[in-house]
Amino acid sequence: MISRIDPIDRSLLDDFQRDFPLVARPFVELARQVGLSEDEVLERLRALQVAGRIARVGGTVRPNTAGASTLAAMAVPEERMVEVAARVGRELGVNHSYQRENDWNLWFVATAPDVTRLETCLDGIQSDTGLEVLDLRLRRPFNIDLGFRLTGDRRTTPRRGEPDLTVLRESDRPLLHAMSQGLALVSRPFAALADQLGWHEDDVIARVQALLTAGILTRIGVIVRHRSVGWSSNAMVVWKVPQDRMIAAGEALANHPGVTLCYERATVPGVWDYSLYSMIHARSRSEALEILASASEMPELAGITREPLFSVRCFKQTGAMLQSRQERAA
Repeated sequence: MISRIDPIDRSLLDDFQRDFPLVARPFVELARQVGLSEDEVLERLRALQVAGRIARVGGTVRPNTAGASTLAAMAVPEERMVEVAARVGRELGVNHSYQRENDWNLWFVATAPDVTRLETCLDGIQSDTGLEVLDLRLRRPFNIDLGFRLTGDRRTTPRRGEPDLTVLRESDRPLLHAMSQGLALVSRPFAALADQLGWHEDDVIARVQALLTAGILTRIGVIVRHRSVGWSSNAMVVWKVPQDRMIAAGEALANHPGVTLCYERATVPGVWDYSLYSMIHARSRSEALEILASASEMPELAGITREPLFSVRCFKQTGAMLQSRQERAA
């Protein structure tokens, strides 16, 4: 549980999920704020990563800006779940894979450098398993910033408008890929990244700042693995929202305390008619259901059919893959 975490570790998890200092030695600033040395902060972050409490210190990239991505679902017989999940997980572009409570019970996020390679990934999974893969592309984000305080404070997270794609350069792809995989936990992480890319440190920092300001990087900071720190009862709630109510419903839901993600996705008519998705991260099932009940009572969601899909187990959770193996080796 979060209450059992060392207070300084809790501060590192809670206070630095965004607004990471874009300076040559960012961990000096973190150290100053928590009252430790730079080396002590780095040691604690490395220990939190080894313990599985943080995925990385790095960035999150807005979907479908520097590559292509989708949420996909499969209806997997229970006796084949481990086998099929392993096949899905072998795809480098699959960065999240969960079993959820529903007939469509295996859900995963797939990313690729472009739409063609994304579709090749999904087609390969469908061909190898003999099971249908639902391709549920993002249509409209209402809140895609999964960052919230772990102390029970239910204030909503910052939201951005549309990204400024004119800022994006082809040369940014390896930088965005590296930020989504995580910075090295060393004194000068941007210098280490510059060496990896063949850039200068100042250029890396400047481009990261430009991409963050443009909304292509949605946040930079400590990426927490919520299940490992006590927020283990998580539900993806899907809603059947008519198009003429979508914007009002999405905006209301995105601003509801306790809703950590919210977005519209494509449907598969007659197979999967849910169009609005939201995430609830909670410390117990009852807490998650209380949040859902409160959200359902909002006027914008009155009478709308919804279904909570609680997570059963996590098969894979990594950063987005925005470059192919060949591109990274080039």
